[in-house]
Amino acid sequence: MDKILILDFGSQTTQLIARRIRDLGVYTEIIPGDSPLADNIIAPDVKGIILSGSPESVNGKGAAPDRKIYDCFRVNNVDVMPLLGICYGLQRMTHDLGGKVESLQHVEYGRIEVKIKGQGSKTGDGIESGEKKIKISGLTEKFLSRFKDSFTAWMSHGDTLTELAPGFYEYGTSATGYSAVVAHEQKPWFGLQFHPEVTHCEDGDRILGAFIFDVCGCEKSWSMEHYIDELNQTLKERAAGNPVLLLISGGVDSTVAGAALLKALKPDQVHLMYFDTGLMRKNETEFVRKSLEKLGAKNLHIIMCGEEFLSELKGKTDPEEKRKIIGDLFITIQEREVSRLKLPDSYLLAQGTLYTDLIESGKGVGKKAHVIKSHHNVASPLVDAKRKAGKIIEPLDRLYKDEVRRLGRFLGVDEEIIRRHPFPGPGLATRILGEVTREKCDILREADAIFIQELKNRKNVSGEISLYDDIWQAFAILLPIRSVGVAGDERKYGFICALRAIISSDGMTADVYPFEARDLIEISTRITNSVKEIGRVTYDISSKPPATIEWE
Repeated sequence: MDKILILDFGSQTTQLIARRIRDLGVYTEIIPGDSPLADNIIAPDVKGIILSGSPESVNGKGAAPDRKIYDCFRVNNVDVMPLLGICYGLQRMTHDLGGKVESLQHVEYGRIEVKIKGQGSKTGDGIESGEKKIKISGLTEKFLSRFKDSFTAWMSHGDTLTELAPGFYEYGTSATGYSAVVAHEQKPWFGLQFHPEVTHCEDGDRILGAFIFDVCGCEKSWSMEHYIDELNQTLKERAAGNPVLLLISGGVDSTVAGAALLKALKPDQVHLMYFDTGLMRKNETEFVRKSLEKLGAKNLHIIMCGEEFLSELKGKTDPEEKRKIIGDLFITIQEREVSRLKLPDSYLLAQGTLYTDLIESGKGVGKKAHVIKSHHNVASPLVDAKRKAGKIIEPLDRLYKDEVRRLGRFLGVDEEIIRRHPFPGPGLATRILGEVTREKCDILREADAIFIQELKNRKNVSGEISLYDDIWQAFAILLPIRSVGVAGDERKYGFICALRAIISSDGMTADVYPFEARDLIEISTRITNSVKEIGRVTYDISSKPPATIEWE
């Protein structure tokens, strides 16, 4: 099976590159960017190498690849190994091969137009680079011919190329005048200063496809069915007949993880444990009970522990501290309940962890990823200890949210669950800024339920689907401040509720949902009329980046 190898230098979107290529039907493998490239890594099935982005600078402590990547051959040591550098990957290639990379006075961030320089004929005339027409190889011409004359790209970098490495030429520039697309005159080596893997980059799949198909010559041989077969085998080997306990929330991730375990293992072997933490959505526990029973689970344990969570969170306001308290308490209660259930010491803990959880918590493939926020099922010391001991199974840890939904459909999970908006493991604690109390949870539960029901009742602009199905994730947030208002003829000093609704496909980048003003006004009015403690409603218009999806 043809394979693309990705060197991970710590980018938040490295796995996104991999899954975009998998979507195109080609298998990908990610290794740390500074891995020694032994012969057994550059195997015959590797058709090309991608160098990922990074939060670091090549002039600082950014990792460097093994120099062997610039001397790799394929097909009996005849053809040079194709390379594609993305953002930091391009800067890394430039720096390593004799060019110069320097800091920008003004960073390029977000949507920026890229313009491609004029091309010659399709018969090998060449391509313009400045005032010079360069004779290029057939593979390079194929790659460059896939680009539009101009398109909107997504950028995120503070360094730029100030001098290209020998043999490289500039074929595309950003609207601010910096190099955006470069290629080697003869070798199949290319660099992009933008991120084609993110959904906001115009024609990103077409650009990646040009590299993996036109340049690397890969054949489509990867599919979700293939992934499921591989997952089933992996789960059987990992469990090895031992009981597996899944901490399940009833959301998309943990439910699909449960379905995967129930498909691969014997039903008696799988235990599903749900905690009502007091931080759940309205009527969540009953919904979860019914949905898990539909999956055919034989061992379902509902644990009511709201008092414990609220007690531990009392007086705590720091977001990271709240997340770690919740993570530790999950494991503490789980261990207590396991003891009560008398599961053997050989049992394994399963979680519905996604790759986005891992990389935002700094747990990517290599050691260069930065911590964005700690996820309760990743960064908790107790969870981390179990992971190091090899006692955690995470069936979804290399998937993104939309891939999880596709996997769920293959596994027969109900569409009502598949379509559910994401809900964080720490629950309402991430949506109540400041101290978490029972009163605030009750207030936010009501406001959030109204918001979601209104989205389900209203149609989008086309009138074809509901606002809920048109939106990737929507929820309410309770702010730690109050605002003066008027209720009837009386002064009211109520909480402020913020509404968030975003469009995304993977959770790594997100745009604000463009509501019609009428919808927002009517939803706001219903919330303030129905939840007496709330006196004001606002709408969050921040994209990701620079903001994260959740507020904490």
